[in-house]
Amino acid sequence: MRRRLINSTLAVVLVVIAVFGVSLVIVESRTIESSARESVQSDAVQLVGVVENRIAAGEKVSSAALARQIDPDRYAVVRVPGQAPITLGHPPKGEVIQARDSGAHGESAVVEESRSVVSREVGRTLLVILAVALLAVAAAVVLAVQQARRLAAPLIDLAETAERLGSGDPRPRHRRYGVPELDRVADVLDSSAERIAKMLTAERRLAADASHQLRTPLTALSMRLEEIVATDDHRTVKEEATIALGQVERLTDVVQRLLTNSRDPRSGSAVAFDLDEVIKQQMEEWRPAYRGEGRLLSRSGTRGLRAVGTPGAVAQVLATLIENALMHGSGAVSIHTRVTGNQAVAEVTDEGQGVPPDLGSRVFERTVSGRNSTGLGLAVARDLAEADGGRLELLQQRPPVFALFLAREGAERAQDGRRGPDDDGTPPVR
Repeated sequence: MRRRLINSTLAVVLVVIAVFGVSLVIVESRTIESSARESVQSDAVQLVGVVENRIAAGEKVSSAALARQIDPDRYAVVRVPGQAPITLGHPPKGEVIQARDSGAHGESAVVEESRSVVSREVGRTLLVILAVALLAVAAAVVLAVQQARRLAAPLIDLAETAERLGSGDPRPRHRRYGVPELDRVADVLDSSAERIAKMLTAERRLAADASHQLRTPLTALSMRLEEIVATDDHRTVKEEATIALGQVERLTDVVQRLLTNSRDPRSGSAVAFDLDEVIKQQMEEWRPAYRGEGRLLSRSGTRGLRAVGTPGAVAQVLATLIENALMHGSGAVSIHTRVTGNQAVAEVTDEGQGVPPDLGSRVFERTVSGRNSTGLGLAVARDLAEADGGRLELLQQRPPVFALFLAREGAERAQDGRRGPDDDGTPPVR
């Protein structure tokens, strides 16, 4: 491309020089020749005038008196009546430029100049024009090289940017070159890089979220299948198989929810549902794990709450909080429901040391963890809650109290459950 730009620029300059240079040479040649003829004619007129003046004054006309009136390189013949012709200079060789003039007393003068003098003058003019043309060509070459470099370097840079995008490096470079067309291409590449970066981030985030969020349902499903394998009681097998099928459905819902959030976190599918049913299902699902650790999982607070959200997403958020309490907490774990304004709140707390003071609200950030975990669970749970129009907050660090806020459906009458450690009349899970 550089060579094409240089060649095209030089071609334009050479055409311009050829057109204007030839025209200038022709005009200058004619001007020089015309000027030479006028000068020779002027010398002839001047010689005749001097002769007339001397005749009128009664003075003798001599070559010494006339020699100062013409150019030494010119040849002149002056004829005065009654005198021999007077010659000045040396006769020129070759072609000459000649001028004649005569006076009132019969005197005349003929002045000649060699055409070679005009040719030399024209030659000097041609050299000047040629030198100017060469300087113009040199300047054009320099400008063409600079312009080619200015245009070619950004194109090479844009090609490298496109190659980087193709090789999987979507970082925008934000470089501009002062050329509107090239800057437009750079804008498009930067916009494409940002979109590709967002897509890659969403895919990586989906992979990380899926691997983290599917771990718990798969573990619970594995535990159910192990119980089915270990028992010969058909009633137990049927019960566990039914629960396992429910867990498969929730697992499918989790996958669908993660895919939906990866495309558009705001595209929620919130419906009205019974919050008690979701909490009961989670308590049944986590009963074996808590029983194996010899810990208590209880339910208290307001009953009969109907919230607005996605049941599968709410179940996944509660599962994350219950799992964190099991893995990182200690002592009894309590799920407490209450009403605040037009929101239903589900709080999960345990008797452990809680969230370290240096973490605080940062515990919801990705990759932030106080106990060498992945740091994804709470971040994904918060995203799931916000996708349904709710929110997940850390109300207290020690002992830890995590609260899930959901919108209530209508003005359902809430009952304050104070019938014991587990409001549904069943003993606490141990």
